[in-house]
Amino acid sequence: MTGGLCLRLARQGEEEAIVQFLDAHWEWKLPLVHVPEFFEFYYRPLGAAPQFALAEQGGRICAAAGFIRANACESPDIWASIWAADEAAPGAGMELMAALPRLANARFCAVNNIRKKVAGLYRFLGYDAGRLPHYYRLAAQSGHRVARVAAPRILPLPETGLALRRVPSAQALPGMFRLQPQLRPFKDYWYLSRRYFAYPFQSYDVWASETGGHLLCTRTVPVNGTNVLRVVDYVGEPGQFWLLGRAIDGLLRGAEAEYAECYCAGVAPEVMEKAGFCARGPKDEAVIPNYLTPPLYENTEYYYAAQPGGAVLMCKADGDQDRPNLPA
Repeated sequence: MTGGLCLRLARQGEEEAIVQFLDAHWEWKLPLVHVPEFFEFYYRPLGAAPQFALAEQGGRICAAAGFIRANACESPDIWASIWAADEAAPGAGMELMAALPRLANARFCAVNNIRKKVAGLYRFLGYDAGRLPHYYRLAAQSGHRVARVAAPRILPLPETGLALRRVPSAQALPGMFRLQPQLRPFKDYWYLSRRYFAYPFQSYDVWASETGGHLLCTRTVPVNGTNVLRVVDYVGEPGQFWLLGRAIDGLLRGAEAEYAECYCAGVAPEVMEKAGFCARGPKDEAVIPNYLTPPLYENTEYYYAAQPGGAVLMCKADGDQDRPNLPA
């Protein structure tokens, strides 16, 4: 209890009340809570109470914050997801978000794809916040149907590197990849298996380095008679991403894709460049579309926030991102 507010985790059976509150205090109906498969996958992965923190005043919900686990640990790393508050309860939303890591017993909390204007609120709460950098590598071909790059650059690849091996199943994952608990968020086998081998809407390809210390998750998207290779997750030492540059170029060619692209924070720009990836700045003339089905020929900026400390590594598919656009 703080200042007349009761801050607590949601209980089993409160799903309908949470959805009704979000419908009343969000600009539109959210597929994340109205599409049952989304709700179950993201907010009830353990089959019990929904993963929401609530602020109550006088027995009435006045703020709600959904969260998503990156692991099944007792003190998990989490991503904040949906966050809404009743304007009639000033400060309730901020108090709830400030308390979320404690309520969830979380070691670390981050949030992917926040609105730019909300970044200041997260900084006020002590988070680091900024733009999620965007990188791309063009295939060596005469023209491009999806990317719009007036002066194409194909950076040289590192002379050495590591081979990537396809991980055929969730069962094979522990034998091919060593967990990286030093990273924040820490993604365990439970999370990686669910997210990339049991996701109900999209299929992914999962790759482990020959040493077992790096994991790469990709998705090939057909568009305009060609393909785009999306690197949606990387789990490994941030400074070692360049070791996968040659192998990723091989995946690019194998997928017959016109380019590979990656949203990633935590890997230094010079490391991405060494891996053969060009940075797309927010004011670049190059257009690397984010929305591909159908293609929308404009750039999309993502912003994120993360509690400081440790090796923070944020990628496109973190939190509730890299999901299909479904009607609510």
